[in-house]
Parts: sequence; structure tokens; C-alpha cells
Amino acid sequence: MKKTMATSMGFVLLAGVVLSACGSRTSETTGAAGGQEKKADGPKYTFRLAETHPADYPTTIGDKKFAELVNQRSEGRIKIDVFPSSQLGEEKAVIEQVQLGAIEFTRVSTGALGGFNKNYEVFSLPYIFDNEEHQWKFLEGEYGTKLLDSLETSRMKGLAYYSSGARHFYSRKPINSIADLKGQKVRVIQNKVNIDLMNALGANATPMPYGEVFSALQTGVIDAAENNYPSYFTSNHYQQAKNII
Repeated sequence: MKKTMATSMGFVLLAGVVLSACGSRTSETTGAAGGQEKKADGPKYTFRLAETHPADYPTTIGDKKFAELVNQRSEGRIKIDVFPSSQLGEEKAVIEQVQLGAIEFTRVSTGALGGFNKNYEVFSLPYIFDNEEHQWKFLEGEYGTKLLDSLETSRMKGLAYYSSGARHFYSRKPINSIADLKGQKVRVIQNKVNIDLMNALGANATPMPYGEVFSALQTGVIDAAENNYPSYFTSNHYQQAKNII
């Protein structure tokens, strides 16, 4: 396996945004994901949180910590069940379900979110941050907060930003320069900015859901993909694409 530092796609995408359905639940409502029962200590709720990544993935571990803290701070009244590995659907479908209130929470990539709120397409551009410190200064500042708030116009509420690293290319054949991308079919997130970027680099952008990447590499439907290192490892993409840069 060849590995070098990710430069050409540095910070193209943050790993994701935690979303919840807009609106509030009262003691008179019952969610699709679970019910409630009135007791002296107040109503109890069970909600669902959809995650595309496997159970041992960094963002999934973060989801579980979020659920644990909510349960503690609600004194056990609110339980959040985390569903990893796209059990409740791929990101686009899950976002739609959050909009409808069928699923209460999800952690999704900003690339997928760009199809629902164009403000988030900015994170698909390369080189917009100088380093991680610059990135978090923006996200935790005024404009990062405004971006989260803007999701309410899309019938969602943005809660927080997650990150699991910069983007890398990984491929069946070595990629040592931009010239090596020419003509290669590279999987990208289903987002116009990502597609245009990959085509501008000379590759043939091939948008597809994350869950289809392994079999697409295995069968030669795609030659390469781009993602962060945890995705490359935990989804076993390294078994089919042994070169990473």
C-alpha cells in the first residue's frame, strides 16, 4: 500500500453534521420511532439516530457518546438508539426521513446535505481551509453557527459539526500525479460540486452511494474513490484499492 499525505483534496468535506427533525415533541405526541409513557417523573421518549458508517467508526462512536449524554442529562427520560451501517438507509434517503420527522436524528456528510441546502456545497471545494485550526475557528464561529441555523429553512435543525479527517484518493492503480487521474472512473458523493471538481481534474466522476463503493471497486465499475482514511479502512475498501495518496 502506498500512502502519502492528503494534499490535493485536503478538507474537501467535513465528515458531517448532526441533524434533528424540526419541531418539538410534547407530552401529547408519539413519534414514529418510539413511544412514551407518562410517569411521575415525566414522559419518556425513544428516538433513532441514523449513521451511514459502521459501529466502530469515529463518528458512530461520537453518536453513541451523544446518546449517552442525552440519556444522562435527561435522567433516563430520553433514549436515543444509534443505527450504524446505513441500517435506516443511505444518507440522501435518511435526510428526507428527518425532514418528514420519520427519523429524529442523523449524522450525515456535508456533501450529501448540499443537495438539500446549497449553503453546504461550499465544503465540497478544496483548499478552503489552511489547516484544522482554521477549519474549527470558522465552524465554531459566527458563520458556522449561521450555517447550522440555515437548515431550519430545509425543515431540519443543525446541532453540531463532526470531522473525521481530510479526503484521500485510493485506487486500483497507483496515482502519483493529477495526470494519473485522466480517464479514471472515480466515485464521488452525489453532489454537483464534487462531480464538477473531479471532472475538472481530468477524471470521470462517478456518483454513487457510499454503500456501493466496495462492490464497484471489486467489479471494476470504478477505478478509484476519494474519502477519508477511516472510511477507507473500516469499509474494507483497502482490500480492493491497495493504493492511497
